[in-house]
Amino acid sequence: MTPPLVISIQSQVVMGHVGNSAALFPMQAAGLEVAAIPTVVFSNTPDYPTLRGRALPTDFFAELLEGAWERGLPQRADFLLSGYIGSVEVARLMADFVTRAKAANPRLRYFCDPVMGDEAPGLYVPEAIAEVLKDGLLPLADFASPNPFEISWLTGQPIRTLDDLPRAARALRMADGAHLIATGCVLADTAPDMLESVILGPGGISRHPVPRLPIAMAGTGDLFAALVLAGLARGRGLPQAVQFAQEQTSRALAEAARLGRKEVVLSDPAFRAALLTL
Repeated sequence: MTPPLVISIQSQVVMGHVGNSAALFPMQAAGLEVAAIPTVVFSNTPDYPTLRGRALPTDFFAELLEGAWERGLPQRADFLLSGYIGSVEVARLMADFVTRAKAANPRLRYFCDPVMGDEAPGLYVPEAIAEVLKDGLLPLADFASPNPFEISWLTGQPIRTLDDLPRAARALRMADGAHLIATGCVLADTAPDMLESVILGPGGISRHPVPRLPIAMAGTGDLFAALVLAGLARGRGLPQAVQFAQEQTSRALAEAARLGRKEVVLSDPAFRAALLTL
């Protein structure tokens, strides 16, 4: 049987595990074929004293997308995953690519991880990129995994209670039948020392709590989105895929904390073994 094909368009780093450098291994270990296209290539995350590299030049990124078309990747892909975007020009090219790909391949499902910001740093991409995410990419998305800060910025609605989420989901204007996965939620009635992922879709709402670890690391959301997509591609229902992703992301975070790292770590034997169960 031909393995599911995923086109993954997001950042790449030389050192550490964020963007495609976090997503590629778990998806491949789960048995997926992955075509990885970088939006930026950096030496490391911005958490270090120096940062080398840059966003891909617009013409270079456009050539990679055209090369994907020439090889027939959008026409036969099962999923398209997008993450961090480094320039507004690349964001616009990506929106055009997703639009064209979904038109050419009606069974293609688009998973948008709108990497824009978080509570502590706030918005960490230019507003012009956030606007393309809001108006160009999320309306195409079949799945999206924003955190509460990103949902609030995109919709102008603060996320404090469960009732806030359905209103915000409608304001995101995602594709018909889409599923919103609100990640990292601490709602008014969330149990102490827990975080929740809340799924909203045509079938209703489901809540998925996980113990809250006293750590925050780069790459967490990138890894989570890749694990959810891996579960979906291997035939799991969305609630089961989210539960699996939460468990394995927590495992990767705990191992990174044990080793004193700044990013998630993918080398834990139990983490790697779990991927094979998909």
